[in-house]
Amino acid sequence: MTADALAPYAPRSMPGIAAATTDLSKVYGRGDTRVVALDRVSVSFREGEFTAIMGPSGCGKSTLLHCAAGLDTPTSGSVRVGTTDLGTLDDRRLTQLRRDRIGFVFQAFNLLPTLTALENITLPLSIAGRRPDRQWLDRVVSMVGLSQRLGHRPAQLSGGQQQRVAVARALVSRPAVVFGDEPTGNLDSRAGAEVLGFLRDSVRELGQSVVMVTHDPVAAGFADRVLFLADGRLVDEMTRPTPDRVMDLMLRTSGGESGASGASGARTR
Repeated sequence: MTADALAPYAPRSMPGIAAATTDLSKVYGRGDTRVVALDRVSVSFREGEFTAIMGPSGCGKSTLLHCAAGLDTPTSGSVRVGTTDLGTLDDRRLTQLRRDRIGFVFQAFNLLPTLTALENITLPLSIAGRRPDRQWLDRVVSMVGLSQRLGHRPAQLSGGQQQRVAVARALVSRPAVVFGDEPTGNLDSRAGAEVLGFLRDSVRELGQSVVMVTHDPVAAGFADRVLFLADGRLVDEMTRPTPDRVMDLMLRTSGGESGASGASGARTR
């Protein structure tokens, strides 16, 4: 692998694969306490696409997200971000890749209370000793509607505004892919819809790739594609989702019907 593999991300003119897993498995414990969280999951996340991951509690969706983002180590299989196999990286280079090529938006806003909104947004770049691209920073800040709030500290912002700061922070380094683990879980419906709209806009206007775990059919309706997991396996996929279609498939999944469709490779269009 060359040094260029960890260079700041630049989208290509033709969409490719932002991140992918191949035969990804994650097992916790041994013997009677052995739990298979992921069972040979292979999936690609395309550039310029918003993907939602759904499934019942304990199905492995957050484990898939954490392994794909380099936050957890799989038991077997591989994870790639762009052309870089995460399994080939030592701790230092993995940390560098997560900092430069991956963005995170989680349920907890994780903002530093003593820093302003602008300082929180640019914190990853400051830690890396890099100056932000001013044109890109201005574009991101404008897109998430924070231009008039940059001097405010988190305590002076609403929950929705704080999560918008977190979204801007995830986008400012122009990563290959942004991962979100229930990013609207701590927000009311109005603020949640605003944040989801900003994530969708980052895909449509900035060419960003977003992968989000959610349990909410309304949130999934903002995505371009929804993946459904059950018992650690990918069992179905939906394109052009709507909340009603997602809810219908979730009900069928809970009734055990999707296991058969997953085994046969069925996909919901």
